[in-house]
Amino acid sequence: MPDQPVPVPVDRLAFEMPPVHADPAEERVYRKERLAGALRLLGRLGYEDGVSGHVTARDPEYEDCYWVNPFGRAFAGLRPGDLLLADGDGRVLEGARRVNELAFAVHAAVHRARPEAVAVVRTQAPYGRALACLGELLAPVTQEACAFYEDHALLDEYPGDGAADPARIARAVGPYKALILRNQGLLTVGGSVDAAVWWFIAAERAAQVQLIARAAGKPVTVGHRAAVATRERFGGDLAAWVSYQPLWQTVADGGVNIMNR
Repeated sequence: MPDQPVPVPVDRLAFEMPPVHADPAEERVYRKERLAGALRLLGRLGYEDGVSGHVTARDPEYEDCYWVNPFGRAFAGLRPGDLLLADGDGRVLEGARRVNELAFAVHAAVHRARPEAVAVVRTQAPYGRALACLGELLAPVTQEACAFYEDHALLDEYPGDGAADPARIARAVGPYKALILRNQGLLTVGGSVDAAVWWFIAAERAAQVQLIARAAGKPVTVGHRAAVATRERFGGDLAAWVSYQPLWQTVADGGVNIMNR
């Protein structure tokens, strides 16, 4: 009989981890590539509505400066060279197009309130908006939804003229990874572009499941202790980064290569 296969030592098995960069310039290139790829992915998923929707990434070197998608450009074709660098007042420092000043002001306020947050995502997705219309939080009805248990908030008001109050939104986000803006939709933050985008996608999917379950009957929620334990295991930015990598591969390897600047 042939010998039984010998297990491969764990230290020889590949497992991706977030990279550590030697200098800010190297990290800037990386963040811009991840931001461009994230925008392409969000466009592919249909999380875009006209000129609405922005993702920002903090510059690793310049204080209170952020990379953002240009106003009026579709997510689908964006590459790193298309991104704008704007300061916290919305003035474009690098790039050739305008920034959506009203939307950018919200991102800048959140970044300022959360100095550890690298990225902020605020774009349009149907189920997050539907849940926002109900003025409800994400319920712990699935393991995935438990990642947001007691780690997201609801801004339970809609501005009368539709104009956002950046400072109020930043306060509402507080220390959480996600915010539901009533009658508007979702906003997420993360310690990396990958984490912030994963939290947005995960919140959108959790909202979808919650609404489907409610339409079918009365969802059974996970108990407090189990929900907390699940959040502690799956609710960190490292878990989000790892979860995002299969989605990143579909953007990096398929269609137009985002690395082409």
